[in-house]
Order: sequence, then C-alpha cells, then structure tokens
Amino acid sequence: MMKIELKSVSQISPEQSVICIVGKEEVPSYLMLSRSEKEYAEKRLKEKDEFVFINSYFKCTYLIPVSTELAGYRLLEDLRKKASAMKKLIRSNSHSEIVIASDKSVGGAEEAFAEGLILSIYSFSKYKTREEEKNGGEYPSRILIYDIKEKQRILWLSTLCEAVYMTRDLINEPPNHLNAETFAGEIKEIGSSAGFTVEVLSKEKIEALKMGGILAVNRGSVDPPVFCILEWKPQKSVNSKPVALVGKGIMYDTGGLNIKTGEYMSQMKTDMAGAATVAGIMYVISKCKLPVHVIGLLPATDNRPGGNAYTQGDIIRMFDGSTVEVGNTDAEGRLLLADAISYAGKYAPELIITIATLTGSAAMTFGNQAIATMGNADEKYFNILEEAGNEVYERIARLPFWDEYRESLKSDVADIKNNGGREAGAITAGKFLESFTKYPFIHLDIAGTGVLKKDDFYRIKEGPGSGLRLLAVFLKKLAYSKVNNKR
Repeated sequence: MMKIELKSVSQISPEQSVICIVGKEEVPSYLMLSRSEKEYAEKRLKEKDEFVFINSYFKCTYLIPVSTELAGYRLLEDLRKKASAMKKLIRSNSHSEIVIASDKSVGGAEEAFAEGLILSIYSFSKYKTREEEKNGGEYPSRILIYDIKEKQRILWLSTLCEAVYMTRDLINEPPNHLNAETFAGEIKEIGSSAGFTVEVLSKEKIEALKMGGILAVNRGSVDPPVFCILEWKPQKSVNSKPVALVGKGIMYDTGGLNIKTGEYMSQMKTDMAGAATVAGIMYVISKCKLPVHVIGLLPATDNRPGGNAYTQGDIIRMFDGSTVEVGNTDAEGRLLLADAISYAGKYAPELIITIATLTGSAAMTFGNQAIATMGNADEKYFNILEEAGNEVYERIARLPFWDEYRESLKSDVADIKNNGGREAGAITAGKFLESFTKYPFIHLDIAGTGVLKKDDFYRIKEGPGSGLRLLAVFLKKLAYSKVNNKR
C-alpha cells in the first residue's frame, strides 16, 4: 500500500515549500516571501488568477484563492478538486514533503485540500515489474498541515485516507490473486492492525448454518465461500444496540449462467467493493476509537457458471428459513446480503446498513454523482446520513420505498423471487433485502459511484472507495449525537 505521512506542524521554516489557501488578497507573513514575490503574488490574487505559483531558489510557494461563489461543503469540495487538478504541477517539483496552510478564512480548508491531494495521487502498481519513469517528478511522501492544534482532527483525516487506500487496494486486486479465502486473510490482517475482531466462517460452518443464498451463488465456483464477522466494541460504547454494516463480497461476477456479455464483465473484480468498504470503515472507527459498537458482516464468494452452478428456476432455502425462486443468476449479490442481513438479527441491532454495487438501475438513475439510498429506518438516520454525505461530498439520493414495489417480487412457487424485472430495479432489490429483517434498515447502492469509467478528480476509476468516507463520518456523527443526548 502506498504510504503518505500526514502530520501537523506549529511552524514553517524558510526552506519549506508551502501550499497556502487564501480567502483574501493578502499574503500571510509566515510564507516568508521576498518583497518582490509578495507584491507579485498579491497582484495575481487581485487579478483573480486560478492559483499563484512562485518558484524560489530553496522552495516553491503555491497560493490557492478561495472561490467567492461557493460556500459550505461545496467550497470544501472545490478545494479537494483544486488539489487534484494541481497534482501534476506539485509532482513536477518533486517535493519530498510539503506544508499545507491557510489564512483561516475558511474552516477546514487545509484538511479538504490535503484530502483531495492524497486521494488523487493513489495508484495501484503492485504488479508492475518495470520501474516507472521518474522524469515526471515524484509526489510528496510527507504532508504537513500548519497550525491545527487538535491532534484528533489530523488522526481522523490520516486514518480516513489510509483506509481509502487500503480499500482501493483490495478492490483493484486481480481475481486470480484474491478469492474469498485470501480476502478473509486480508481482513484478518486489517483487523489485527486496527484493533477490531475478525471471525471467519468456513464453507463447512456456512453449510451448518444453512445459509442457502451464499451456498447457491458459490455452487459454480471451485473456491469455497467465507463469511467474515467483524466487531468493534469499545468499553464505553454510546449505543446499547450495535449498528450492523453488511457489505457485498462478490469477488468476481460473471453473471453465473445468466452470463454478462461484452464490456459488462470487464470491471467485475470490483463487485466486492461493498465488503472492502465495510472493512475500511471498521479500520477507521477502531483506529480512531469511536465510542460506537459496530458489527461488520461480509459474505464473500465469486459467481461463476461452473458445472453445478445454480440456475433460473431453482428454489433456495435461505438462512432465515424462507424460500427464494431464482429468476436471474446475475441477481446474486442480494442473495448473499439476504443471508447476512438475517444473521445480523442475532445482534438485535439498532440499525442495519447494507452497501453494495448492486444494480445497473441505480447507476442509470443517478450516474456517478449520487449513492442510491432507500430504507425504512427513522428519518433521524437519513438526516445524519445526508449531512455526512454533504460533508465529504459522497451525496445520497433517496428513492421511494413503498410496499407496492414488493409486488413484482411475488413468486408462484416460493416465498419471494430474487428479481423483479427491469422497472424500478434498484428499489425492488432494496425491497427484497428488506424482507429478510425486522430491524431498521438502510440500503446504499453504489453501482454508479463505486466503479467509474474514468478518473473524476480525486475519485479514481475502478474502485474509488465510494461510501467509506460517508459511513465513517455518519458513524462519528451518530456517536457524538448520542453523547450529546446523554448530557
């Protein structure tokens, strides 16, 4: 995994290169520019240049003016994007370290810019055998944020970015190197380093539990499935009942016997993004010691058209005892999630949240700009989720969740079908999942945001880690809201 050290500093030396975000046309004195450099910079700021770059003998200085047309979370997102847009210029100067500062006109400006820069320079080069050309420069391996005294803020940002990198690494692993069992091994290592517990249920245990959904999808594969149970339970958790996060772990999705055609299979190693994201979230909350009890459930297998593969018309008996008629073998992710959702009931959770690259319908509806969101949980959870989504710019878009949408899932031969057809596909998938729990439920479909056709600033294609920052901040806000309510 790429390593970028993130720390706070209380002073800047004359030789250090600095990125400074300014909301005024004045240059802060701590940049220690010469008189002529200061005059040049302030002239360029008055001319409303997009940025000002000063290359001195010992250092480089970058001045980033704050947009006067934006405010709040949109302004912070603009700074993340500006950081991404400037990454090539920053790289060309080959800073081993760089300081990020601001004139304090915008709260959180330094962190937003640092976040955008760190997330945009990620690359997956594990399997490259030839050394990359260095004539384009090198990115800084050490980023220092000036004059932020709250160490917890830096720890949170550093851990969040590290978790995104970790999640992206998992998503980008090729299928011949990452099957369900090796994925479970990676999760164990992450848990050990972060401080949360990991229990891995083998195929034999899954069979003993009669998790028919997981077992059906796995039938066409030569590799066994796993079911990972992650838990972060601090001594003084603020919630008496845990939050359960359920992530879809389809290690590779061919579509099964309803095999995908053409380009639809090209990115299917990313169909375990939901499970990888949950692992990343658990890493953040345990490393930062959030006082909230969280369970992570990761059912994992690949979906292949082997000789014993499940097929249309099959009737599966699920973990909760209900029966499912298979209408499409490419609607496999919901079968894994359904068993995991039912299993979550043993914890009597306060809330169940599922996250999955589940339906093309979600991607067609919202593109790559919003996470399709639905559920039956209390509005307070959706409000916190929306607030968190705006803060990190992983915005949610609510879909209706009326009971009428369950009509298309009716089966003549079983309790329910696993697909309801093309119409309202994202919603009917959510209604299918809802039928496997009696606990408050929210479903996040990241099919549009979890896999991109090209880089979108700091959101990289093939596994940007969609939903990780959203749910990590959601859990932090939920924890602190409970703390405040107890006071």
